[in-house]
This record gives sequence, structure tokens and C-alpha cells, in this order.
Amino acid sequence: MRGKIAAAQAVRRRTVRQGITMKRILFTTVSLGVLGLMSPAFGADLTPYMKAAPVAPTVYDWSGFYVGVFGGGGLGNHNLNNANGFLGFANFTINYDSTGGVAGGEAGYLAQSGNMVFGVEANGFWSGIKGSDLSQQLGFVDASDLRWGTSVVAKGGVAVDRLLLYFDGGWAHGDIRHTSTQVGFPVDTFTNDRNGLTAGGGIAYAVTNNLIGRFDYRYYNFGRYIRPGNPLTPSGTLPYTIDNTYSVLTIGLDYKFGGPVVAKY
Repeated sequence: MRGKIAAAQAVRRRTVRQGITMKRILFTTVSLGVLGLMSPAFGADLTPYMKAAPVAPTVYDWSGFYVGVFGGGGLGNHNLNNANGFLGFANFTINYDSTGGVAGGEAGYLAQSGNMVFGVEANGFWSGIKGSDLSQQLGFVDASDLRWGTSVVAKGGVAVDRLLLYFDGGWAHGDIRHTSTQVGFPVDTFTNDRNGLTAGGGIAYAVTNNLIGRFDYRYYNFGRYIRPGNPLTPSGTLPYTIDNTYSVLTIGLDYKFGGPVVAKY
């Protein structure tokens, strides 16, 4: 009898253990299935945080030294006046123009802070701007020839990435040869080295990080020079003064050293 009871108890214990084992297997299977269903949702939630950080946009840096060449043309205006001549000739005035081409080179430095750009530039140019009052048929001819010039200017402007709008102004120097001709008298030729002022502005665009194209306008005022006479000038005319101004348009190409594009945060 005791043997039967012990055998029954052993069978009951095995049945209980098998039930517990099956429950564990079932629970584990269900858990793995739930995790499998939830993993895409977790992945979707994590995706935005796993993307690479966006790259900061870059802007052009105008800072640096540069050298360049330019060419173009100009128009001069000359106002000849005899303010102290003989009776009947005082305040005699002639106005005439001159035209021609220019070509030269430049060097400078720019510094940029935010979108503001400041700098200094020096240039020198050859000029073929010349003209006379021959068409006015006065019986004598006055002619002016701007042979070369130079200037040193301060620059200031506003940059919009690779585009630069600027103004400049400063000191200028011009070599002007004047010729006065009258029948029966020697030809009177003399040269005036004139100091004056210049002002203007332009547009520049950085085609590459180092090559910059530009378009410039410059106004030059070389003031007034005097041709004295005692009582006449060598060409037989009364003493006179001449005022000289020029407007010049040029296009150019600069090479800038350093100053790569920079990140804009």
C-alpha cells in the first residue's frame, strides 16, 4: 500500500514540474514575440537621433592680399580760362574733351568682419586719354594728353558671400602733357605732374577662391595748372589756366592669396 502511495506522489511531482516547464517555455515564446513586434517602433523612434549632424553652410572670406590687372577707357574734361588777359580777352574760356584707353595693375589688402569689408589699394596705369579744341576753330589749338597716373585709396564695402559692393577714395597723381599751337609761333609743349583726389566704386565677384573679377568706376580731379606768359606764352597766346578732371571705367582680374571659405554657424 505504501509503495502505491509513493508511486502516485512521484507521478504527481513529475506532472507539476512538466506543467511549470511548459509555462516557462510559453512565457518565453510570448515575450520574444512581443519584443519582435515592438523593435521596429523602437527603431523608428531612434532613427532621428542617429542621423549625422547637418553640415554648416560656408561663405566666402574676402580677407587677404591681392594683386591684379585692369583695362578700360576714360573721358577727360578740360576747362581753359584766361582770367587776367589784355582788355577784350579777359575771362576767355574754352572747354574741350579727351578720350582714350587705360591699362594697369593694382595691389591691395582686404579685411572682413561680418559682412563688412575694409582695405587699402594702390594702383598704377598707362593712359592714352587725349583730346584738343581743334574742332572749335579758334585760330590756335590746345591739346591735353594724360600719359600715366597712380593712386592710393581706402576701400569699404558690403559682402554678400562671393559678391562685394564697395566704394573707395584717396590720393591720385597724374602726368599731363599740354601742347599749345598757333600759326607763326613755336609749338609750346610742357608737362604737369599733378596731385589730386580720386573717388569711385565698383563690384567684385569671386569666380573661384582665388580669382576675382571686378568692374570699377573712378573719378579723378587733378586740379588746375597755370601757363604763365610775359606778356604772352611761348606759343603766342595769353597766359591761361586749365582745370582737368577724368572719369574712367575699367574691368579687371585679381588673384587673392589665402582667405579660404569659412563655415557660417
